[in-house]
Amino acid sequence: IVLILHRSFESLVMEAPECPVCLQSFDGDCTVPRVLTCGHSACEECLRNLPKKFPDTIRCPACTVLVKFPPQGPSALPKNIDLLRLFPSSSQTSLEPGRNSKKPVEFVTRSWSDDFYAIWKDRILLHDAVSVDGESEGGDFASSSRLCGCLRDDSKASLLRVASFEHDDCDSVLKYSYVQRMMSCLWDMGEEERDELDTIIFVKQRGVSKVFGLWGDLKNGVLYLVGEKLTGFSLEEFENLTEDDSLRLAIIGMQICEALLGLHKEGVITGCLSVSCVKFDEFENAYVDLIEFMETGRNVHRLISEETSSFSKPVGAREMGLVLVRLLQNGIFLSLEVLFGLLKEENMLIKDAGSKYLVSYSSDVWPVCLLLLKLHLGKRFSEELIESLNCVDTKGCEEETEDFLVLYTCIADKLSSIVESELGGKFKPMIKFFCQCCCLDPQARPGLTDLWKCIREVVVSPRFSSMIGLNKAISGKRKEYRLVLGELCRLVEVGSKEVEEELPGTENGSDAGEGKVDTDFVGRLSKGNMKSKDMRGHQDSVTGLALGGGFLFSCSLDKDILVWSLKDFSHVHTFKGHQDKVMALIHIDGAEPVCVSGDGGGGIFVWSTTFPLAEQPIRKWYEPKDWRYTGIHAMAYSEYGHVYSGSGDNTIKAWSLQDGSLVCTMTGHKSVVSTLVVQNGVLYSGSWDGTVRLWSLSDHSFLTVLGEETQGIGRSILSLAADDQTLVAAYQNGDIQIWRDDALMKSMQIQSGAILSVAVNGKWLFTGGWDKTVKVQELSGDEISLDCTHVGSIPGSSVITSLLYWEGKLFAGFADKTIKVYYSGR
Repeated sequence: IVLILHRSFESLVMEAPECPVCLQSFDGDCTVPRVLTCGHSACEECLRNLPKKFPDTIRCPACTVLVKFPPQGPSALPKNIDLLRLFPSSSQTSLEPGRNSKKPVEFVTRSWSDDFYAIWKDRILLHDAVSVDGESEGGDFASSSRLCGCLRDDSKASLLRVASFEHDDCDSVLKYSYVQRMMSCLWDMGEEERDELDTIIFVKQRGVSKVFGLWGDLKNGVLYLVGEKLTGFSLEEFENLTEDDSLRLAIIGMQICEALLGLHKEGVITGCLSVSCVKFDEFENAYVDLIEFMETGRNVHRLISEETSSFSKPVGAREMGLVLVRLLQNGIFLSLEVLFGLLKEENMLIKDAGSKYLVSYSSDVWPVCLLLLKLHLGKRFSEELIESLNCVDTKGCEEETEDFLVLYTCIADKLSSIVESELGGKFKPMIKFFCQCCCLDPQARPGLTDLWKCIREVVVSPRFSSMIGLNKAISGKRKEYRLVLGELCRLVEVGSKEVEEELPGTENGSDAGEGKVDTDFVGRLSKGNMKSKDMRGHQDSVTGLALGGGFLFSCSLDKDILVWSLKDFSHVHTFKGHQDKVMALIHIDGAEPVCVSGDGGGGIFVWSTTFPLAEQPIRKWYEPKDWRYTGIHAMAYSEYGHVYSGSGDNTIKAWSLQDGSLVCTMTGHKSVVSTLVVQNGVLYSGSWDGTVRLWSLSDHSFLTVLGEETQGIGRSILSLAADDQTLVAAYQNGDIQIWRDDALMKSMQIQSGAILSVAVNGKWLFTGGWDKTVKVQELSGDEISLDCTHVGSIPGSSVITSLLYWEGKLFAGFADKTIKVYYSGR
């Protein structure tokens, strides 16, 4: 009784039936339900306003099946009287044909998401966008991690190594595409490394060299950061400066400040500077080179690692002075707080030592001042500063005095002495300012904006100070990136001056190859993940594949049908009886599961697939022949119990599976019907005439045509594949066309020769043909746009004649009599 009352209550609160388009309840007056041939109903007004892509057809808004629509309009369709009187029950809820709730099995396992791919695909340069010169860039630190290259327009580029991936000769059967390998390499990086790369690539500030993106050297398995290569200069050009030359140097100093302020807007703090970081364009404007900054940061790590390898912990002022000497000898100027940070990471300092001196935007002021003094005074500046650092002595200092305070006092006294003795004339007002810029506490230093204004006063009178826009505060929301302390500058680790591992794609010279890549940091593609197994048994070319009942069925020009176990891919049975080459076959599940095959002589054979398997067919029949007849080329099956055959006489025939009687003949194609597929209540037929025709499964009437008819065989359709609302047509010239909801979404060439077979399952698209290669594509997008991304390719031994995808396994039939199964395995 309680159950009956509960069900009665549910029926009372159930909503009234409504139109699936406008969601208005049917009332028989304003919202009249009209029944489509598929069985679903929609209101008359909505059916009248639905878009009609093709004449006399409409797509059902409930099940999306393409159905016949009367020319008179929806009023000619019958009313759904029962729907007006009864509430819908669960039994009347329609199930969309072709929609499988089972989650598809991935053919290629990957870790990254679609959002990750969408973000990084635009950061990756095309494989042919860069060519490598094959030589390392020069300078005091010729390093094998940096190369010279050229872009398509022959402009020079700098290449900085950032990661490694597997070479082309890896053991995997599936040869991953260029973009997929780059994505895998990026995904295996740490999040911090990727964030740093993203920040550097998207720096677009005046006075900063361009970074074009990432490029992979497939031959050597190296991922490079590619940037603009500008003209450098030598220190000899700044010897014996005149007063006019000094003014030119002041302008260069202003331009360096402007460039670094631009980096600050992007959240980038360098903390170091070298002569090699400053470059010039064709108009002699000074730029800072981001690629060179990265290389300088790596050199800082390398030199500190080498210099401190023999030090005992913790280091004192004497040892830190030796580190600075080593850096100065190589033209690198480093803020003291950055040095403290690097030594802390190496556990070379006492805990909490110098913790109050944090790296900030003011950390860039110190190296700029030292660089300008270096350019202005020449070698004398470095020599005197080095001499002073070599004389650092902590003896006699109070015990509570931190060693780095002693070091700073030595540096500050020497800089003050040099500035006061060397700067004069117009530069005299800068003496006090330069001393302030070299304060130990970054918070007490003037900013780069103040330094720019100080230099500007030397060059020109500041009459228009209101026009200066450098006083804007830097947004605190932007994440700060400390370049030298970042992860990308740690890629090169050095244990000694001997090369521990030669890096691929570089010269092994005296100056090159001092670093080795930290393999723990570098992401790699899984090696040998895609496996394959050969299935041999046919005596001639394989022509078709079908799957069902726990078996794989294959047909061949040898007139036999072989049955294979899906458990171990072994041959278990052979169907014999055809007198001509077998061109197509399908498997039909049901109360009596069968395999149906068609041959070149017009024979259609039905084989029982119930175990134990028999050698002879349970029934067979033949197509009528005429002078145009060239045999059966394709087969398909519908839930109405009809077997369809596509023939060389340009027709499609519907047969009764029960007795083999001819139900009807569908005409319209102007050449051989080469392929058939059933999906969503529609029969799709592809032909050598280059068109796809759509037929209703209920009454076999013609619905519409996709594709334009073309003369000749250049655009002949050789294969069709469908999944859900996606239809793919493969052509003889290597093109594919992809439709969704019968709207053309993509047309592109993906193979160099004829595509003989195509398979689609979810987002995976497989094609194979004359070029002996299986191409794997990944489909993504929405109802507005569709992307078809090349994932990889599987080289074959012969022409690929048939493809079938099932639960993560790809079966391929070849012209050399073999069948291969490809699957993911470790």
